[in-house]
Amino acid sequence: MTGRLPLLAKEFRVIDETSPLWLCCSSLLDIALCFDHSDETYSWNGWSKQQIGNFLQSLPSRSSIVVGVWETLCEKEGNTEREKLVIGLVCEVINGEVHSVRTFDALSADGLKPSDQLEPGIDDAQEIIRHTERAVAPVAWALFMEKSTWDEWLFASVDESAVLEKAQQLMELAHQGRCVLMRSKAKYN
Repeated sequence: MTGRLPLLAKEFRVIDETSPLWLCCSSLLDIALCFDHSDETYSWNGWSKQQIGNFLQSLPSRSSIVVGVWETLCEKEGNTEREKLVIGLVCEVINGEVHSVRTFDALSADGLKPSDQLEPGIDDAQEIIRHTERAVAPVAWALFMEKSTWDEWLFASVDESAVLEKAQQLMELAHQGRCVLMRSKAKYN
């Protein structure tokens, strides 16, 4: 290792790993651990450790990041569609390092409705943000999208070692109406 740009705090915590949402979130944690234990040149599917570190360092000293991803499922009877939350994740960031990660289910103790009742819409998005800010930290960024768009953004790369402008890709997806990206304009201490 050439140097350590920590992404995860030394005393990193996982909260509510028994949640049904944790299965998808745990694979993201595996990826984060690979980044955290690698040097600054490490990249994966267009993501670089330096990009991620710079993003985390740009956040207010105490903040949170919220990610909600829904998948549209077709029910066999009547060919009706329903949307199911597959990733509901809150990362607590302190001084540029992720200190904890939890699913939306952890917010139910604060009064958020169960994750299987959350819908992709502005009302539930605002509720998720409100509960996150009460239970965790002020929300710096919140991202809500369909799973196919998430997969396209998360896994997009030219080749395994090429680094892409993931922030620019995300902004393009937001401009196309394929995701909702919310940034807090509040000042934090």
